[in-house]
Amino acid sequence: MPELPEVEIIVRGLRGALIGRTITGVRVDWPRSLATHSVDGLRTELVGQRIAGLRRRAKYLIVDLSGGGALLIHLRMTGQLSLVPADRPPGPYDRVTFDLDNGQQLRFSDRRKLGRLYLVADADRVVGRLGPEPLSEAFTPAVLRERLAGRSRQLKPLLLDQTFIAGVGNIYANEALWLAGLSPRRRSDTLNEAEVERLYQGITEALRRGLAHGGTTIDAYRQADGSIGSYQEAFLVHGRADQPCPRCGTPIRRTVIGQRSAYYCPNCQT
Repeated sequence: MPELPEVEIIVRGLRGALIGRTITGVRVDWPRSLATHSVDGLRTELVGQRIAGLRRRAKYLIVDLSGGGALLIHLRMTGQLSLVPADRPPGPYDRVTFDLDNGQQLRFSDRRKLGRLYLVADADRVVGRLGPEPLSEAFTPAVLRERLAGRSRQLKPLLLDQTFIAGVGNIYANEALWLAGLSPRRRSDTLNEAEVERLYQGITEALRRGLAHGGTTIDAYRQADGSIGSYQEAFLVHGRADQPCPRCGTPIRRTVIGQRSAYYCPNCQT
């Protein structure tokens, strides 16, 4: 599933080309992609609207509309967005297509049909309960410390809880905990001040590493121009079971915590 870095890169790649464009048509080939509207309802509300902004919140892309309201897109496992000429033949997994006033189309494709589109008057209706953005200036070690207070959960599932911190998924949680030197099984209420600081640094560094490498392409993720990310070639721990830890040389282990794969070093993550 695309996580914060991947969605942010897609937003950056599309923003300049989409802002100011008017939606002139909507085609829906898989109505279940629409979480809030019927096909006719979506078309009625969107056609004629100008794209006023494009931003990210957690793993959601948010298209701000000139008439008010917003279109939110969650890519889930295999969702992709591409901006292409309108005369390009449709792809086999295209689910929703938006015609634009400059002869291009924004296409949402999704092989597994899990992605969802939400058209709402206020984006907070969908994203309002999410936790803080971990790369924002407002997210500090003190904020992390406050959010940890009163919680007693294993660190790996806690980092995946989008109401705790927004945008971190399985890959970046594994990487963050290795960078912090903390076991994925460690309970959140056992961290001391120094370990909270290390966790903060691990989260932010893992996400910035992902951004610097153009994101992670293991399955379907592509940047807006169709190119793949390269962070999978720079993983420190994720997917590296039985390979030596980059820090101490101990073989990396894989386990399952909360139904998700956790990769960690049994020696230097405590």
